[in-house]
Amino acid sequence: MRSCSPSSSPSEREIPLNDTALQYVLAAILVLPLLGAAVALLPAPPGLRGRGPDQAVLRHGVTVSGAVLVLAIVLAAGFDHDHPAKMQATTDLSWIPALDIHLHLGIDGISLPLLVLTALLTFLCALYSYFHMPAGPSPKAYVALILLLEAGTLASFAVLDLILFFLAFEMVLIPMYFLIARWGSGDRERSALRFIVYTLLGSVIMLLGLLLIGVKAGTFDMVALATDNGSSLSHSTQLIAVLAIGLGLAVKTPMWPLHSWLPDAHTAAPTAGSVLLAGVLLKMGTYGLVRIVLPMAPEGMHTFAPYLAAFAVIGIVYGSLACLALARQGNGGDLKRLIAYSSVGHMGFVLLGIASMSPAGVNGALFANIAHGLITGLLFFLVGAVKDRYGSSDLDQLAGRAGAALYGRAPRLGGLLAFGAVASLGLPGLAGFWGEMLAMFGAFEPGAGLSRPVFLTFTAIAAFGTLLTAGYLLTVVRRICMGDRDTATSLPALADVRGYEFAAWAPLAALTVLAGLWPAVLLDLTDPAVRTLLGGN
Repeated sequence: MRSCSPSSSPSEREIPLNDTALQYVLAAILVLPLLGAAVALLPAPPGLRGRGPDQAVLRHGVTVSGAVLVLAIVLAAGFDHDHPAKMQATTDLSWIPALDIHLHLGIDGISLPLLVLTALLTFLCALYSYFHMPAGPSPKAYVALILLLEAGTLASFAVLDLILFFLAFEMVLIPMYFLIARWGSGDRERSALRFIVYTLLGSVIMLLGLLLIGVKAGTFDMVALATDNGSSLSHSTQLIAVLAIGLGLAVKTPMWPLHSWLPDAHTAAPTAGSVLLAGVLLKMGTYGLVRIVLPMAPEGMHTFAPYLAAFAVIGIVYGSLACLALARQGNGGDLKRLIAYSSVGHMGFVLLGIASMSPAGVNGALFANIAHGLITGLLFFLVGAVKDRYGSSDLDQLAGRAGAALYGRAPRLGGLLAFGAVASLGLPGLAGFWGEMLAMFGAFEPGAGLSRPVFLTFTAIAAFGTLLTAGYLLTVVRRICMGDRDTATSLPALADVRGYEFAAWAPLAALTVLAGLWPAVLLDLTDPAVRTLLGGN
């Protein structure tokens, strides 16, 4: 057993019963979705009940994802919040001894919020799909793919071996490909193919970097490598590793100019696919930068940090300008496509925070990750509901058919859409504010050795991007939600927020407010872990 084994940590031996229980909880969180996916595909799944086989398997998806969410909450409740920098619920078993690959699992203050977010969004997507299944093939395959996607994403945030991370990272690609290609709309097959080609090519490059680190350092253990803090890797090795791993992770993030697969994928994906793609899959890229690149190759990251920051702020401005162009009247912009481009800008703030290599910036990046998952997940749910009611997500058609007054025809739906928009633009008091502000604070005072004048320029550009974000989101709200109430009331009434929609959307809205008013809920978890990673302690 290696030195990073949980048995070698005195602090973990102080709470053996609690940590042992958490080990089983974490293992169950990872295994349960896999078992649920296998059961969903059985010809006559045992224990599934409903008015018909389709309803039964959809209920199965809700049950399994709900059980995973309960276990994730139990894991969060049992987590030692006094020591969030310590890996907890750890399991370390030899898997392939010849290659020194271990089944090494664990969580800390960085991975725990992402794991809970994944479990929450998957459950809400399963619940929404139970009442509003997208058109396509059998629900059996749909449910199995959703659960398989959940298993891969959860594993990405819980594994502590570089090879296992790569396998989990790849595990999500096939389910998302089929969700887009079989249950999507429009040019779905081309969009799905573009998604998988981009991400597979990026993954191949990333694998080379992971293998380089593992071979040169003599271990694939992520805890040992982070503790070593790059001391066993030469400067040239770190440069090559950061370039290779960074390119692979940048595709998944996505970073400008490697983002072009994202708008097509979101536009074609079903509602649940868009929610999971934006809410959790994009986070895998930035999580990899924080978990792998920052602590394991700090010298290489230091060299490339200004370039990463430059690409980040270009993405912020580019994404906002693209959204402004789509939001303008007469351009025929698609609302789902606009929200997709907004993700390019928002993830630019995450990348800027990471590039600053400062505790404030990295904490802001992690906070912005969670905020983006909550807010953009809510927005894609809302856009899906608007598209269902109007039969289109084209902005010009929506404004015309709604009489430019969604407030008058479906006030609760219009109010939630406006809430999601102001949360996305970073209104103080909501979750979107803290991540972006902390990322810019981090760039304002970058890590040691980074050029402050250069990063001050990046901070100014990012601040300008926040103004552009407000411009396009308020334009969308004005065009869709506001207008002549007399015109709106003369049109047929629209179905307002339904019960199952409220059940799927309310937790995201509530958590957006909670994180905005009480940011310490997340920052108290991430800050000690971030400082440990940056310091190599």
